[in-house]
Amino acid sequence: MSKKPKILVFLPYYLPGYKSGGILRTVANTVSTLNNHFDFWIITRDRDQGDVKPYPNLDSNVWHNVDGAMVRYLPPETCNIKYLVKLIEETPHDIIHLNSFFDGVFTFKVLLSRRIGLLPNKFIIFSPRGELVEGCLRLKYIKKILFIQMVKFFRLYENIIWHASSEHEVLNFIKIMKVNENDIKIALDLPSKLSAAKSNIDLFSEKYLRIIFISRLTREKNLDYALQVLKNVKANIVFDIYGPNEDVKYWNECHELIKLLPSNIKTIYHGAVSPDMVPEIMSRYDLFFFPSRGENYGHVIAEALSAGTKVLISTNTPWLDLAVDELGWDVNLKDDSVFAKIIEELAADSLDDRLNKRVLVQQAASKRLFDSKVIDDNRKLFETKT
Repeated sequence: MSKKPKILVFLPYYLPGYKSGGILRTVANTVSTLNNHFDFWIITRDRDQGDVKPYPNLDSNVWHNVDGAMVRYLPPETCNIKYLVKLIEETPHDIIHLNSFFDGVFTFKVLLSRRIGLLPNKFIIFSPRGELVEGCLRLKYIKKILFIQMVKFFRLYENIIWHASSEHEVLNFIKIMKVNENDIKIALDLPSKLSAAKSNIDLFSEKYLRIIFISRLTREKNLDYALQVLKNVKANIVFDIYGPNEDVKYWNECHELIKLLPSNIKTIYHGAVSPDMVPEIMSRYDLFFFPSRGENYGHVIAEALSAGTKVLISTNTPWLDLAVDELGWDVNLKDDSVFAKIIEELAADSLDDRLNKRVLVQQAASKRLFDSKVIDDNRKLFETKT
C-alpha cells in the first residue's frame, strides 16, 4: 500500500476525453508531473463532453489505472448525492480536489453534501480553473451570477483552500466571492511534457501566411473576433480552424462571417482533433491567432510556442509581454486594428526569416514553460495542511 498522500479528484471530464479542453489537460499534466509525490484517484463522467454514449470498451463505475492515476467513470444514474457520498466514504483520501465552479455534479453536489452534514468536514482544495475570470463570467452572466448568489447564501465554499493560477485570478476570488486572501494559494498550471514536431517547411510559402485557430468553438474563445479582424487584412492568408463545434448557434454566426471574408483570406474548418495531434498540427503554421475573452492558462498557447509557432493572443491570459521574448504578441481586444497590423507585418516578412525564427521561439518558450518553481508551487499546494 502506497504511503503517499492520496488526492481524491473530482472533475467533469477526463481522459480519454478531450473535448472539454483546459481543465482536463491541466489535471492530466498535474498527475503526470506529481504522481511520484501523490496518489491521484479521479472521479469523473463515463463520457466526453457533449457525448450521449459512454467511452467504448471502458467499464463504468470501476477503478482504472490511467496514465498514473486511478480513475472511476460514473454513468449518469450514479451522479447523485447518495452515491457520491458512498463513494467518497469508501475511498480513503487525505484531500478532496474540486475542479469546476459551475459543475452541478462534481463540485456542487460534493460541497452540498458536506454542508448538510452527509460528509465529514474534509480538507478541500478548490480550483475554479478560470471560470471566475471576467471574460468567462460575462457569458451567460445572469445565470452565473444567480448561481454565485445561491452558493454564497448556503455558504458552500467556507473552510476550503482556493487555488489560483495567477495573481489576476486571486483578485477575482476576492472581488466576486469575498475570499480571505489567507485562504488562497497560487500555483500556475503545469504544461504538458511536450515533444514538438519538426516543421514541414514544404507547407510554408512566400506567397501567403498560414494562420491557425484551434480551440473549442464557443463564444468565450472569440473566433468571431478573429474573423472580423481578418476581414480587414490585405495580405494573402490561409486561415484554418480546428476544434469541437459545441455551440451550433455560435458556429452558424461564425460561418456567416466566413462568407464575408475577402478573396485573399482562404478559410477551412477541419473539425475536432485529439490532443496528441495538436503539436504536429501547430508546427504547420506561421501564427496561432487566439483572441480569447479569458484563459486561466491556455495549454494550446503553450503547444503553439513549443512547436515554434508564434502566437497572437489577447491580454486576457497569463501569457503576457510575449514580444519581449519574441514569442508573439498579446494585445488588448479593444485594439482590433493592432491585431490586423501585426498580421500584415508578419506576412511581409520573408519566408526564410519566418522559418529561421521558429527555433528561437521554441528555445525561448521552454524557459517559460518548464520553470521548476511552478512544479514546486503545485507540489506545495497539495502539501497544504489544515
